[in-house]
Amino acid sequence: MKFKLLIVFLLIAAYGRAQNLNIIPQPQSVNKQEGQFYLNNSTTVGTTDTSLLALVSYFQKEVHKAKSVALVQNVNGSGSLIDLKLSSNQQTIGAYTLNITPEHITVSSSNKEGVFYGLMSLLQLIKDQQADNDKNICLQACKITDAPRYQWRGLMLDEARHFFGKEKVKQLLDWMAYYKLNKFHWHLTDVQGWRIEIKKYPKLTTIGGMGNYSDTSAEAEYYTQNDIREIVDYAGQRFITVIPEIDMPGHATAANRAYPEYTGGSVAGYPNFTFNPANENTYQYLADIIKETNSLFPAHMIHLGGDEVAYGVKAWSLDTAIARMMQKKNFDGVNQLEQYFFKRMADTVTSLNSKILAWDEATGGSLPPDKTIIFWWRQNLPGQLHLALQKNYQVVLCPRLPLYFDFLQDTGLVAGRNWNGVFNRVTDVYNFPDRQVPADELNSKLIVGVQANIWTETIESEKRLDFMLFPRIAGLAEAAWTLPEQKNELVFADKLKADFKNYDAAGIYYYNPFEPSLHPEVVDFVPRIKLVKARSYVRHASKRRHGKINHNKYASSKKGHKSSKRSHKKRK
Repeated sequence: MKFKLLIVFLLIAAYGRAQNLNIIPQPQSVNKQEGQFYLNNSTTVGTTDTSLLALVSYFQKEVHKAKSVALVQNVNGSGSLIDLKLSSNQQTIGAYTLNITPEHITVSSSNKEGVFYGLMSLLQLIKDQQADNDKNICLQACKITDAPRYQWRGLMLDEARHFFGKEKVKQLLDWMAYYKLNKFHWHLTDVQGWRIEIKKYPKLTTIGGMGNYSDTSAEAEYYTQNDIREIVDYAGQRFITVIPEIDMPGHATAANRAYPEYTGGSVAGYPNFTFNPANENTYQYLADIIKETNSLFPAHMIHLGGDEVAYGVKAWSLDTAIARMMQKKNFDGVNQLEQYFFKRMADTVTSLNSKILAWDEATGGSLPPDKTIIFWWRQNLPGQLHLALQKNYQVVLCPRLPLYFDFLQDTGLVAGRNWNGVFNRVTDVYNFPDRQVPADELNSKLIVGVQANIWTETIESEKRLDFMLFPRIAGLAEAAWTLPEQKNELVFADKLKADFKNYDAAGIYYYNPFEPSLHPEVVDFVPRIKLVKARSYVRHASKRRHGKINHNKYASSKKGHKSSKRSHKKRK
């Protein structure tokens, strides 16, 4: 009986592979047809809708970059061999139809996002094929009908610990677009550095921007406001929303280096970790920062952090001015004061007609449900997810397991974190969230999507950043886009192997879970730490990621690494 079931399973898997096209994430419906479409330098592409002309140009450039095929733009619009259309029937944002016949290709949707994602699927099919002797690229005739599972398909990059610069961020945005990810969460401030220019407070970057996790004396690195606008525009062309994070009231050390008058004090291991909640000027100072930040990001969403304040909050208990404030307001403890502080800054955000985003610690406060999105990161505290849903907050699922991409990917790797011996493998990312989140909560309409977070304490070079992101970013794409009943992990594995040639062509140094020895692990410089201090280091370094760190196997491997391209450098 077991043998028969195995045969049935293998036949189903084989059928799925036969029907499969190498598109990540897996579309809702793929129906192969008879015949092929031949794409070459004579192929015309166009649209009768002028609002889609930018997408025509974008697609032309991507095809030429990938295959050196120069598609011809049809200036008349009608009669194009590749035709882009906006349909009148209403569809989910991002839904599309891609119809490939031997005579022509049509990409249609009721919204521009959908047309863009249809083009990304077509681009993947083109990149998967080799040109024949006549320089034709042969595409299988098929009809694809597709729509995303979630509207929030996010990736967070921490540039406070190590700074990567404008060109690397743009490359990540290109890959996000390729995999139909649409939210770029940008962690720009923390203990180690402040990376966003605020004109009213220039020392935030000239002083607060100095240093990084592996070198506290490194010259200041940050993004100017023009850099920010350029990146936001670049992302917008790819239908990616950029969300800045300005962390408060904790993780404020870099800001307090620049403007010490706003510090909430120090405790052992956490110098100047918080802002001062008893100094009325602190609120105006942070409001000014929020206003300038908000003006740079058309998303009208600001992530305020709000996490791990407990690490430095003991300093509040030792401050007489803070004690007087708590007594005056009849606060029972520093927790109430923290909620008061966060609510005031959240009110600043909402006054700008923007949404408040925060880590799941903020669930215990009194933020307005219709203006708040909670990021559930502590998988060991499922009650935080339950409470957020109970309080009618929208929720993005981003738990450490399996969506922290600074965690180790598998056994045999050493430079990263794990959670009590559990690794964040690409298969775990791929199967999220259905194997981890209870069905009754997962089915809630308040779950708006999923996001992976990559923290960069152990990531200094672009090469290591790639090694930790790829191929897990592909698993993330399928977790965020594809319904569980449409998933097939054997098929996904085949698609992933096929995509490796695209990583190679782009110069991406990736982890190969099928043959790990092909790409040995990249290990960047990590500060030398005495063993007796290891526990303290884990607590401090593990912002939103209390996992185990392998100290004894760290080694410097900066030699031979491609240096990061820096967007902006200044020395005080």
